[in-house]
Amino acid sequence: MPQPNNILFIGNSFTARNDVPGMIAQLAAARGHQLQHQLISAGGASLRMHWNKGEAQQAMKQTRYDYVVLQEQSTLPIKNAARMHENIRLFDQAIKESGAKTALYLTWARQNATEAQEAITKAYTTVGEELDATVIPVGVAWQNFLRHNQSPVLHDKDLSHPTLAGSYLAACVFFAVLFGESPVGIACDKLLPAESELLQKTAWASV
Repeated sequence: MPQPNNILFIGNSFTARNDVPGMIAQLAAARGHQLQHQLISAGGASLRMHWNKGEAQQAMKQTRYDYVVLQEQSTLPIKNAARMHENIRLFDQAIKESGAKTALYLTWARQNATEAQEAITKAYTTVGEELDATVIPVGVAWQNFLRHNQSPVLHDKDLSHPTLAGSYLAACVFFAVLFGESPVGIACDKLLPAESELLQKTAWASV
C-alpha cells in the first residue's frame, strides 16, 4: 500500500478534539514522512449531514487525496447501523471516483457503555469489508487498553470525548495502519514517556 501524502478527514469532535490529524502528521514527520491533511468537521455531525452540505464532495473535486477518512456520529453505529452503512456507501462512491481510498475511523464506546464496542466494531468492519475500505481500529485499541490499564485516562469528563491521551492513542493507530510502521519509540512532548510508550505499544498490538 503506498504511503499517503494527503488525507481528507470528515467527521466531528472525535476527530477535531486535540487535532488528531495534526498528531498523525507529527508521528509521520518523526519517521521522515510528510503528510498534508485537511479536516471538514462539525460538532455532533453525522456523515449524512456532511453529505447534504456538499463541502466534502467539493474538496475531493478540487484536491487530490490519497485517503478520505470517514468518522460517523459516535452513537449511530449502535442505534442504526443500516443508516450508517448507507452514508458510508454514498461517500465511498464519490471517494473512489476522485481517485482516493476510503478509510473508516472506527471509534470507541462511551465510558458508561463499554459493552457497545462490539456493535460499533461490527458496524465499521462489515461495511469496510463490503467496500474494501481501510478500517482504522481505534475503538478496538481503546478497548484493549482499558482492559488492562486505568491510566492515562482516555475518556474526558463527559464520558464520551477523548482526553489528550485518548486522541494520541487514536493518532498512533492511524499512523500504524496508514504507514504500516510501529509508532513505538517516537518521542511525544505532550505526555509522560511511560504513558506515550504504553499507548504506542497498545496501538501497534491492536493493528
